[in-house]
Amino acid sequence: MAGVDVFTTHRPMLFGLAYRMLGSVMDAEDIVQEAYLRWQQVEGATVEEPRAYLTTVVTRLCIDHLRSARMRREQYVGPWLPEPLVTDQAPEVSNAPALAESLSMAFLVLLETLTPQERAVFLLHDVFGYSYAEIATIIGKSEANCRQIGGRARKRVEERRPRFDASPDQQERLLRRFVQASTNGDMDALLGLLADDVTLWADGGGKVQAALHPIHGARNVARGALAALAKAPPGLAVRIAPVNGRPGIIAEIDGQPYSVLTIEVVGDRIQTIHTVANPDKLASRPHQLR
Repeated sequence: MAGVDVFTTHRPMLFGLAYRMLGSVMDAEDIVQEAYLRWQQVEGATVEEPRAYLTTVVTRLCIDHLRSARMRREQYVGPWLPEPLVTDQAPEVSNAPALAESLSMAFLVLLETLTPQERAVFLLHDVFGYSYAEIATIIGKSEANCRQIGGRARKRVEERRPRFDASPDQQERLLRRFVQASTNGDMDALLGLLADDVTLWADGGGKVQAALHPIHGARNVARGALAALAKAPPGLAVRIAPVNGRPGIIAEIDGQPYSVLTIEVVGDRIQTIHTVANPDKLASRPHQLR
């Protein structure tokens, strides 16, 4: 295969890894582009395992990026949420449980509790199926050290792993009822959809008005949702679309994204709401990825 064809074959996996590592579509695209430039420099030479080489480049670039971004995250105005990814529901996402779950907004938020190396080892081993021997070469640690890092990361993830009790169809039905209740100003209907201990996280990034702290409790969340809708500019239109591999709500004004909302469902109630309104995070285009 020609060099560009080899890279194109692996690009969905590379982007999927970079996006899960960084929680940013734009940054993941930049990382993959940098990996392509490096691939062009070596493709004439002998690279026995192109996938391993490209994975190593992307992983190390992501680790370096996360270390440099730590201070920016700490200074972020209000809650930081990953950049929503509007997906095409590619077969690789929908048919692989580990890949699909690791793409969800709730799971990406959980990954933020891991160090860059923990995140890399956990994703490479538990999501993308690399052995610890392979990971040791990728991140430049011993195999034993990688096992320790992976075990530590897995324990932290399992303690807080999000639960998905609803199928995509059930989740979409709940979202449609949520939209209907919100647009009708129906407080009772909203309360019937929300878990008593529901939490809403809103990311405005200091660029638009959004709650600076999580909102807890069904009544407080319902009031917040109705208040936000009442303050929305005229011409707001909402639609259900695949976001991070599961149904979500995209709000638009004149065809331009205004906010993206995703939910986590436990039982038959909405347990968590993540809404991103920071305009810097709403410019991503549809992607096919693993």
